[in-house]
Amino acid sequence: MALFRKFFYRKPPDGLLEISERVYVFDCCFTTEILDDDEYKIYIGGIVSQLRDQFPDSSFMVFNFREGEHQSLIGSILSEYDMTVMDYPRHYEGCPLLTMEMIHHFLRSSESWLSLLKQNVLLMHCERGGWPVLAFMLASLLIYRKQFSGEQKTLDMIYKQAPRELLQLMSPLNPLPSQLRYLQYVSRRNVGSQWPPLDRALTLDCVILRVIPNMDGEGGCRPIFRIYGQDPLMAADRTPKVLFSTPKRSKLVRHYKQAVSDLIKLDIHCHVQGDVVMECIHVESDLEREQMIFRVMFNTAFIRSNILMLNSEEIDMLWNVKDQFPKDFRAELICSVWRRKAVFLRMHLLKFKSFSATWTC
Repeated sequence: MALFRKFFYRKPPDGLLEISERVYVFDCCFTTEILDDDEYKIYIGGIVSQLRDQFPDSSFMVFNFREGEHQSLIGSILSEYDMTVMDYPRHYEGCPLLTMEMIHHFLRSSESWLSLLKQNVLLMHCERGGWPVLAFMLASLLIYRKQFSGEQKTLDMIYKQAPRELLQLMSPLNPLPSQLRYLQYVSRRNVGSQWPPLDRALTLDCVILRVIPNMDGEGGCRPIFRIYGQDPLMAADRTPKVLFSTPKRSKLVRHYKQAVSDLIKLDIHCHVQGDVVMECIHVESDLEREQMIFRVMFNTAFIRSNILMLNSEEIDMLWNVKDQFPKDFRAELICSVWRRKAVFLRMHLLKFKSFSATWTC
C-alpha cells in the first residue's frame, strides 16, 4: 500500500508545502523575505497557474492570518482568480493564539470544506508576523481531524517546516506553553457532550507565585499584573479589554526577595470569562521601566476545580530568561464561581443608593 501511494504521489506545486492531503501552505510564510507588490503578484499568480494545471477539477479555499480590516493583498489578487479568501487575525491581545470561538469556526469551516467534495483543496497563508498562529492552527486542524495525535509532537512537526529562528523573530515570548494548552482543549472535543463548552464566568481572586523568580539580578522581583479579555458585564461586546491592571502607585507594588520569602500572594478580584490573557510584569524601582516575567493565555471553560496551576514549563516567558526561574517555580491562579445575578443586584443597589443620595440633596 505504501508503494501504491508513493507511485501515485503528486509533487505539490512550487511555492507550496503539503501539510496533509489537500492542505497546503504558501512557502512565503516560512521566511522573513518581503516581496514588493509586483513580485508578490507574480509569485501568487505562478502558484495559482500550477494549481489549476495539477487540480483542474478542484475548488480552492484560502485561509489568511493578518491584521487590519481592509482587504488584504492576497485577497485582492486571488479575487481575480475567483478564489475565496477567509481572513483571521494573527494574534489575540499580543498572544499568537485565537479565541476558542475563532478556533472552532476555523476547524468547522476547514472540515466542512474538505468533506464537501473530495476535490476541494485548502490553502493556508499568513502575512508578516503571522507564522506562530498559522503553525498553531495547522496543528489544531491535524489533531481535530485525527490525522496526528500528541499535542507536543504535532506542534513540533509543524514548526520544523520553517527555520528554527523564525519563531523567535516573530514572537518575543516563547508561545508554545499557551499554544499547547489550547491544543489540549482541541484534543478534548470527544470528552464532553458539547465542544467547546460554554464559557464560565469566574472571579480570579488571587495569584500565588511559589518560589520567587530572579528578575532584578538580586534574587527578587517587583511584580504587577495586567489581565485582558472579554468583559463579562458586557456580554454583547466581544472586543477584548483591559480587565485589570495593578496601579503602579499603590501599596500593592512591593519588592519581593527569595532570601526573605518563598512565595508571593497578590489579590486580583477580577471577573473573567472565556479567553483570558494574563501578564505578570516586573517593574524597576523607578516604577517606569518594565520587563515581562511571564504571560499565560487560558479559557475559563476548561479550568477544573476553580484553580489553574502552572509550572515553569507551562508559562510563556522571554526566550532568554529561563535560568531566572527556579526549577520548582509555580504560579497558581485561584478562582471562584462568579454569581452573575448577585453582582448585577449589587450594581443596581449601588446605582440606586447613588441616585437616592443625589435626589435627597
